[in-house]
Amino acid sequence: MCRKIFIGATGQHCGKTTISLSLMHLARRRYASVGFMKPIGPKCIEYNGIIMDKDAAMMASVYNLDQDAPLMSPMTLTPGTTRRFLDGTIDARIPRQLICDACAELEKRHDFLIIEGAGHGGVGSVVGVNNAQVAAMLDTPVLMVTGGGIGNVIDAVELNLPLYEREHARVKVIMANKLVPHKREESMSYLAKAFKHRNLLVSSAFDYSRTLADPTLQHLAELLQLPLFGDPGDRSRICHTIQIGAASSQKVIETLDDSTLLIVTSSRDELIVTASALHHIPEFRARLAGLIVAGHTPMSTITQRILVDSGIPYIRIEETTADVFALLREHVSKIGPEDTEKIELINSTAEKFINFDAIDAILR
Repeated sequence: MCRKIFIGATGQHCGKTTISLSLMHLARRRYASVGFMKPIGPKCIEYNGIIMDKDAAMMASVYNLDQDAPLMSPMTLTPGTTRRFLDGTIDARIPRQLICDACAELEKRHDFLIIEGAGHGGVGSVVGVNNAQVAAMLDTPVLMVTGGGIGNVIDAVELNLPLYEREHARVKVIMANKLVPHKREESMSYLAKAFKHRNLLVSSAFDYSRTLADPTLQHLAELLQLPLFGDPGDRSRICHTIQIGAASSQKVIETLDDSTLLIVTSSRDELIVTASALHHIPEFRARLAGLIVAGHTPMSTITQRILVDSGIPYIRIEETTADVFALLREHVSKIGPEDTEKIELINSTAEKFINFDAIDAILR
């Protein structure tokens, strides 16, 4: 009999996908066959000719689950789905049927099945299958991921729990994620007290990590929907800092932090040339992850040639440096299959912090 767990969350960006990756890694150490599905897919891509949720596609790629791909993202919310559903052109029974059929087939194929929700408990309500409803109709115990802290975690959990209770979904685990390291023990102690009356397993996940939180160059290129030029081997480079190159070239270079993405105006020939030259010096290569060359003004021919020949990663965009900076500062990083550094860190850290034995025992 296949054991199942539903990964919900109190909101966006709590780390559901990180926890799903962790549980995939830990479960595969115990079970012969582990599967994954994301019933509601709000952010879709084409993967091997199939339109599916980005997270499901990433799991298929990382864990060699291509044979399951047609089942891993049964209900995709592509543009227009909401209107068609509300207009009645999509049968209200279809989302539930697609999800139930896919889950039933995956249960036949695997010993352990991880089911990842989308956003908070109410996401999917527009098509009649929010996270709480999915967990209930699949009869799956729920692990609810939260952010770090104490008061805000308690508030967010108490806001989400009534929806799961209304749908008769079984929330079994509260998992605090992105904890402040020196406050971890205190936070977990108070959270255990807060939820003691609810008979929930209160568990911890990861400390806040810049490596996991910050975006890679490839993700930024995808966000901007522009090509990433330069050395292909640097695509998974993580950008810890975003800086505008507004000062003199010398001042900009002197103030670079670790793994900085530098936004520079296309007319700043001297700064682009300097950055390109420093790409081959190990000390500066560690501090300069890549460039975004912004603005309508074309680069000079010689500057363009130096930039290309250096191999430094760069993205060319016509928006202003200020507009690009504002957009990137609001970006929240997601994990993709090419992020090997992040995935390896997740797996190794999961072994240290996540108590899979306690979670697995609840599913019995």
